[in-house]
Amino acid sequence: MTIIAWSQWSDINVPAGVELRSEATHPLATSDLTDITFYVPKYFSWRQGLEYVLQMPQLQYLQMPNAGYDDALEYMREGLILANAAGVHNDSTAELAVGLAIAARRGFVDFVRAQDKGEWVHQRYTSFSDSKIGLIGYGSVGKTIAKNLSGFAVEVIPFTRSGADGSKKISELNSYLPTLDIVILILPLTPESKHLFGKERLALMKDGALIVNVARGGIIDTDALLLELNNRRIHAALDVTDPEPLPQEHPLWSAPNLLITPHVGGDSTAFEPRCRRLVEAQLARLARGEEIINIVARGK
Repeated sequence: MTIIAWSQWSDINVPAGVELRSEATHPLATSDLTDITFYVPKYFSWRQGLEYVLQMPQLQYLQMPNAGYDDALEYMREGLILANAAGVHNDSTAELAVGLAIAARRGFVDFVRAQDKGEWVHQRYTSFSDSKIGLIGYGSVGKTIAKNLSGFAVEVIPFTRSGADGSKKISELNSYLPTLDIVILILPLTPESKHLFGKERLALMKDGALIVNVARGGIIDTDALLLELNNRRIHAALDVTDPEPLPQEHPLWSAPNLLITPHVGGDSTAFEPRCRRLVEAQLARLARGEEIINIVARGK
């Protein structure tokens, strides 16, 4: 049986038994998609890219180009297998997480603003070194962040729901929060993790602490975070927001003690070659009659 695959790349290597289609040959908006069996939405196409699943009645495999897959769950149906891009974004997201933490601690935002005005403003900022860092989420990206942090004079305490791999349980998080200088969020958005950091938990963070979110915007209650930022009690560095994209007039843009990047954690030059290799490997597995990797959900 021929595998009909759609990917944004028309030049990836596919084995015998796979027919490759792409935007160059079969534009999603104008092509018949009824025989597609393996689909990779275009990176950062979000809901628009996922909506095409509704036009693919023969689809068996939905391969996300992201590590996060919460937005794809509503498109699951009987027989459909969902896989994510675990591993593809590890290094890019980890380097941004560490970079955001250092930039927020050492005042990079203030330096850039002063540079724009041609002003030499010397002041002392909080050191990144000697920090106690809570790493909320300890999957492949979380472990890469921990590896990157191992070269710094910091203490890292990972947290997971299960307490696996030497981590603390998230159920214990409240007792640790008052002692943490930096909190880095890198866990999936689920019903359990939505607004994991709301008013009560943000209030437990120590004065002057920093929260870094490279996971999903909905893990933090935006209104509660705004209250803390406007009181200048804590700091934040966000690669993801709720809502997203952040509307131009949203109050987060003008909040103090905040550094925002536009969801670029995994979107570096490392993405494309790594994701292409993943798609090629998945199609090769299917051609050999093997199960694909990175399966995160099965439609029932």
